[in-house]
Amino acid sequence: MAHNIFKGLGIALITPFQEDGSVDYKALIRLVEYQLNNGADFFCILATTGETPTLTAEEKQKIKDLIVDLVGGRVPILMGCGGNNTAAVVEELKNGDFRGIDGVLSVCPYYNKPSQEGLYQHFKAIAAATKLPVVLYNVPGRTGVNLKAETTVRLAHDCPNIVAIKEASGNLEQVDEIIKNKPRSFDVISGDDALTFPMISCGAVGVISVIGNALPREFSKMIRLQMLGEYDGARKIHHRFTDLFSLLFVDGNPAGVKAMLHEMGYIENVLRLPLVPTRISTLQRMSEIMKELKI
Repeated sequence: MAHNIFKGLGIALITPFQEDGSVDYKALIRLVEYQLNNGADFFCILATTGETPTLTAEEKQKIKDLIVDLVGGRVPILMGCGGNNTAAVVEELKNGDFRGIDGVLSVCPYYNKPSQEGLYQHFKAIAAATKLPVVLYNVPGRTGVNLKAETTVRLAHDCPNIVAIKEASGNLEQVDEIIKNKPRSFDVISGDDALTFPMISCGAVGVISVIGNALPREFSKMIRLQMLGEYDGARKIHHRFTDLFSLLFVDGNPAGVKAMLHEMGYIENVLRLPLVPTRISTLQRMSEIMKELKI
């Protein structure tokens, strides 16, 4: 039976762009090394925060190959592979290039809003199409449909290679219900930086983090303290970043974290349409908080 190796601080990796809009591979290399050297436990690539819908097939392949070579097995790599056409996702899993990839993150089908039975059958087909571990991704704010706790638990019991869920529903009661009823071989991973502290307190095993792109050392320290039962120290770190958590997403993701990384000198503050950089007022407030926190 497959088991979950995606624990601790996972980085929902951004895609840096140059001023002309092309992928900045040199900046990507610098960023990955920075994160590896400062506490990243695994990477999640070519998913939402990476602006993947705006990348060409050639760019996605080059990014995947670059990161696999650069990481060199130092930490696991989770790669996005999902959509709202089950047959197309199954085809990609069967015939795509997953060399060097340790698992796939598959988002709930978006836009067409399937029933819970439809969601179950969709993910069951995905699990059957690959030998890789599968991490479900529930983010109803983006997809328009919520993968309910009972459906998650049903999939966890019925599909041995579905090993975890990235839960970004914002519903701690739902998270608690999954953790209470799941099999031992299945884990919950936070998909929301602001809720990582309470979710780990409930039994989640880590986070796929946006803010970790910029502050891996600080965020990984919070997680490690929690795992050791040192909740007071972890809570202090959580509270230090409360204002940043909200500012990161007020103008959309990854606009906030790209602005942070630009302020830190790692990347150009460039996104691909339909996304645009964060507002000047948001950027100024983020800059003020970063100075207060001595970042």
